[in-house]
Amino acid sequence: MPEITPLVAGNWKMNGTRASLTEIDALELDTEVEVLICPPSTLISDMADRAPDGLDVGAQDCHAAGSGAHTGDISAAMVADLGGTFVIVGHSERRTDHGETDALIKAKAEAVLAAGLIAIVCVGETEAERDAGTAEEVVGTQIAGSLPAGATAENTVIAYEPVWAIGTGRTPTLDDIAQMHDFMRAELTGHIGAAADGVRLLYGGSVKPANAKDIFGIGNVNGGLVGGASLKAADFNAIIAAA
Repeated sequence: MPEITPLVAGNWKMNGTRASLTEIDALELDTEVEVLICPPSTLISDMADRAPDGLDVGAQDCHAAGSGAHTGDISAAMVADLGGTFVIVGHSERRTDHGETDALIKAKAEAVLAAGLIAIVCVGETEAERDAGTAEEVVGTQIAGSLPAGATAENTVIAYEPVWAIGTGRTPTLDDIAQMHDFMRAELTGHIGAAADGVRLLYGGSVKPANAKDIFGIGNVNGGLVGGASLKAADFNAIIAAA
């Protein structure tokens, strides 16, 4: 297995104003860990201008087209123009709230790669799917359908979101996480061969200072996709340190 630099990616979701940017001034960055924040698109430019050395900035979504009559959307090229280097695609909230399909997510991921950026492709099963025993089947199908053509360890990251644990009171065990991440590594190998060994696999199920060290200690977990805990520097710093 190649040496993999962990990635700790913060997703601010629909939170934050320009006043919130003071949080990045207090980040404690480490050259052994790549750190990314994806703020709302309204803040990408300001955050990129303000970002300390060692902090990457990205977007939470993009349109599959490079330009056109798509009111309210932004393209991957626009993200790059603002100073962004990553784009999250296929987040569970986009899949659920906006009905995004694997085919659409693949098209978005390919647009990200075409713009010279890095795609973070999200996958994950619902509570009903996990209870039905089809978790791996669902995630495998999502990987097959959402993975962009030309995916490599340098331009693509996969993030696993256990949708079944969001707001249900259920918590994945370390074994649950390990099993799914091992499965994803094997699935990727089937699609892109040996290059899969270097693809970063992020865990995106409520990573917090209290659980980050244990989660990041799992073999095929190469970092985290962090939600609420990335909004406050103190919490995010603890997660970065754990990585």
